[in-house]
Amino acid sequence: MLQEFKTFISRGNVVELAVGIIIGAAFTGIVNSLVRDMLMPPIGWIMGGIDFSNYFLNLSGGHYESLAAAEAAGAATINYGRFINALINFFIVAGALFLIVRQVNRLHFLQDSKPKAPPRQEVLLEEIRDALRARQAPAPGDTTRPGA
Repeated sequence: MLQEFKTFISRGNVVELAVGIIIGAAFTGIVNSLVRDMLMPPIGWIMGGIDFSNYFLNLSGGHYESLAAAEAAGAATINYGRFINALINFFIVAGALFLIVRQVNRLHFLQDSKPKAPPRQEVLLEEIRDALRARQAPAPGDTTRPGA
């Protein structure tokens, strides 16, 4: 069973999947920072100082100045501002992945469109054909045709 596990783990697909998950987790941190620290402040400023992450509906009946205060008090809230941030994150990740997949597909198309070298057997057959034609071709100034 240990040998079977080693074989499973050493397969390329499992290793590639693990690398993809790790890179995806790192990419998520970058995108979250991009949205939270780079995009949302200017969007909030343009919209008059709006901070989406602080938008919430209080279901407990009290009044809280911020989402942090409501969470600290243990109030039940619907945090739709965080949901808006999550949507923005999703669209940024989806757009980035679209651009990456698009470029990879272009590279594959360019590689597939390059003419491939013929197999060695075909090259040898062409050389034999050309040698036979050269042997049968009349010499310059020779008016007789072979086989006539």
